[in-house]
Amino acid sequence: MYLKRPAGGLAFCLFYLASCFTNKYVLSVLKFTYPTLFQGWQTLVGGLLLHVSWKLGWVEINLCSRSEILSWLPASVLFVGIIYAGSRALSRLPIPVFLTVHNAAEVITCGFQKFVQKETSRLKVCSVLFLLVAAVCLPLCDTQFDPNGYLWALIHLICVGAYKVFHKLWKPSSLSDLDQQYINYVFSVVLLASASHPAGDLFSALDFPFLYFYRFHSSCCASGLLGFFLMLHTVKLKSSTTSGQYAAWSFLAKVITASLSPFFFVMTANVLTISCLVISGVGEALLVYTERTGT
Repeated sequence: MYLKRPAGGLAFCLFYLASCFTNKYVLSVLKFTYPTLFQGWQTLVGGLLLHVSWKLGWVEINLCSRSEILSWLPASVLFVGIIYAGSRALSRLPIPVFLTVHNAAEVITCGFQKFVQKETSRLKVCSVLFLLVAAVCLPLCDTQFDPNGYLWALIHLICVGAYKVFHKLWKPSSLSDLDQQYINYVFSVVLLASASHPAGDLFSALDFPFLYFYRFHSSCCASGLLGFFLMLHTVKLKSSTTSGQYAAWSFLAKVITASLSPFFFVMTANVLTISCLVISGVGEALLVYTERTGT
């Protein structure tokens, strides 16, 4: 079966949907476009909650080897690039468009597997070509075309692909997924906090019109909590299912999120735009099939 562990998978889908919608609301509706502060806040909340969970014995984190921690730092740099560029892109692009470009990160990982590891199947190459065609054609027919939004989405795509490739190359002997995420959180908070003043976000945010509004505070709190719970459920789902089953749940979460988003956020689409979204969906569905069958 594609979808095993229904309780964990459905919880993952719910947190994925809620986290994506909350971030979109803060970034696009409230227009809080200060990524060093917003992403710094989210990683601070995630890091603190993960640290408290560790100290209370709810999760297990082992950071005994300094050399392995240092060897993971390049991935943490890419993680900062993922969340920073993703925040910039999501503030400008509709959720289905953002997810379509995001999916094209598989082009990088597939290219690495084909030309370096020599282990990619023809079916996987075909599925990645669907993702690539959708991502390339989408800006050409997007009636809401935003060049800056697509530029940040491209940077996000590159960082996601590079992160996955680094994870394949890096052979950890003791760092678990939670260990890696803990390092990512700590590094992100330090880097984003240090960059908030040079980037101009620190003082520009003082002029934010909703700075003292309850809906802004509650949305920011929700974004931090939802991001943390999404991370926990992602790690749990990966550890309790096969890669094919996890890919299926991830695909379902994206389909649900992309399908519901036009009912909550403004999106103008034509036949060509919808065709690109469908092509991307077909490409990811084929990827799920290749992960499940190992072809």
